Amino acid sequence: MIGRLNGILLEKNPPQILLDVQGVGYEVDVPMSTFYNLPGLNEKVMLHTYMVVREDAQLLYGFGSVDERAAFRQLLKISGVGPKLALSVLSGLSLADLAAAVENKDAGRLTKIPGVGKKTAERLLLELQGKFAVVAGARTTASAHSADVVNALLALGYNDKEADWAAKQLAADVGVSDGIRQALKLLSKA
Repeated sequence: MIGRLNGILLEKNPPQILLDVQGVGYEVDVPMSTFYNLPGLNEKVMLHTYMVVREDAQLLYGFGSVDERAAFRQLLKISGVGPKLALSVLSGLSLADLAAAVENKDAGRLTKIPGVGKKTAERLLLELQGKFAVVAGARTTASAHSADVVNALLALGYNDKEADWAAKQLAADVGVSDGIRQALKLLSKA
């Protein structure tokens, strides 16, 4: 199995990239969370990978972090969830948001992801309960505040990418109301 790739980024065609590793071009599907954090073309990149071997294809999936790859593997263990749906889930929610949705049994948040209906969302919540906390790590008060800031920004009309970016810029010890104010200032300057 291929567990990691280190190479030069040649092409970016969401959700797929082409990575040159010592003269061999690897087509790798990545979640949008990883895609947004990729460097520019012709720059070095390192991805943690997961290889799926099927009768008709060998597919490679890449992730910016080990935790993201572990979450992908955990999603694949769920009946009815294949690599495309698992990639869609990780593209639609950050690991912290997915952990929060599982912890709070928030099926509504999961159904906003393309390809995830009500029954699939309920199955995800049931199957990931207790297991996902190990993958994503324990939520701290700071991450809980961060999730509240993200949810507030989403309610104000910002998209997931903007809300996540703004929340990541905040200090770890910031309160929710101050975090929202600071995030709005950051987003108005961006």
